[in-house]
Amino acid sequence: MADTAFVLIVEDETAHGQAIAEALERSNHVCRVVSTGAQAMESLEQRPPDVVITDYKLGGDLDGMDVLKAAKTHSPSTEVILITAYGSERLARDALSPDNPNRAYDYLIKPLDIELLRDKVDRAAQQAITARQSRELREQAETAFTFEGIIGSSENLAREIKRVKRLARTKSTVLIVGESGTGKELIARAVHANSPRRAKPFKVVNCAAFTETLLDSELFGHVKGAFTGALANRKGMLEAADGGTLFLDEIGDMPPAMQAKLLRSLENGEVMPVGTTELKRVDVRFVAATHHDLWAQVEAKEFREDLFYRLHAQGAIRIPPLRERRQDIPLLVQHFVDRCNAENDTEIEGVAPEAMRKLVQHTWKGNVRELRNVVERMCVEAEGDTVGPKDLPDHLQGSTEIVPTGLPSLAGRSMAEVERWHILNTLRMFGGNREKTAKALKIGARTLYRKLNDYGLR
Repeated sequence: MADTAFVLIVEDETAHGQAIAEALERSNHVCRVVSTGAQAMESLEQRPPDVVITDYKLGGDLDGMDVLKAAKTHSPSTEVILITAYGSERLARDALSPDNPNRAYDYLIKPLDIELLRDKVDRAAQQAITARQSRELREQAETAFTFEGIIGSSENLAREIKRVKRLARTKSTVLIVGESGTGKELIARAVHANSPRRAKPFKVVNCAAFTETLLDSELFGHVKGAFTGALANRKGMLEAADGGTLFLDEIGDMPPAMQAKLLRSLENGEVMPVGTTELKRVDVRFVAATHHDLWAQVEAKEFREDLFYRLHAQGAIRIPPLRERRQDIPLLVQHFVDRCNAENDTEIEGVAPEAMRKLVQHTWKGNVRELRNVVERMCVEAEGDTVGPKDLPDHLQGSTEIVPTGLPSLAGRSMAEVERWHILNTLRMFGGNREKTAKALKIGARTLYRKLNDYGLR
């Protein structure tokens, strides 16, 4: 299936232009038909198309060559196909000359062969979209930020990174909230690396990985004979992190009894190893993370309210899920491709537009971790030097828009998020048919195309 493109058709015979549009829309392209060169100029300024199909001879002061020049001036990646009458081929061939600064993509002679037209438009669209995406990726890379291994350009992530940098310089406890796979440990390491404690230890304890007894020993240590198998004194992670930072991952899964003991250490820096009543003092900066809604756990009596407020004193760093920063996906994909090439001696040059479109539209329940695994697998298994749709995992090949089928809670969501969700689900209902989707939403095809582009869904 061809990449969906925005095609501007310039044809002074309106019926002929509409016939071309109908033929191309059956290939899922979005078309706009205008009848004069002046209207074409106005359309080019409003929204640069991927492909322009223009008759060489147009009524009025402007002809197809003027449209070609204007299209290339407004958008160098736009491809232009000229339509000429029999006997005018020389003019069209001149437009295709490598010496022409405003070179056309190809030309067709009337009467048109619709199948040939579709083929040329599909090829031109692929070339234009690839060029545009390469340009957009370069532009995005120029404005992107890289902070302690965190890559992105989205405003919501940049806002949280700014808070991370500010909080890192303080002594405050930091709470990081985010779904699994969003990079909470990476944020925790960034806090430590940018703090006055950077030269001291950074220790990690996954609170969900231990039973209550083992977690007690892991955090606070134990003395010889404290329990069966305690053959020697053992220093806990709190002592091991003395002077540095202790990262408590998935703190929402910490048993209630341990929450009380941790609160004591948070408040006064005291540690009591298992099997003794002797207190030790430590100087530790706490960073905690969870994928749970801690306040909901407080209300359910599953998490201590006093510990919640102690952790939440500076507010939480909220790491947005990947589906809420889709504009970062191409950057992350390229980063993982480059890393895979370096680590596995592969030579992948990039990702085809159709494959990238599916990657951007996927919901990524596993977030950045899932994306990384998918990209590495595709790079290793790809047969060519470009990752295409056929290299995608099966669950990504099956549909264009992968969206939740149930109605989620929209409370607290921005209007843009709600609109995006509604458009995606309507597209799903009509099997990806954009014309039917636009009619159901009661908006024009061009408006739908613009919104798909704005939300990174093309």
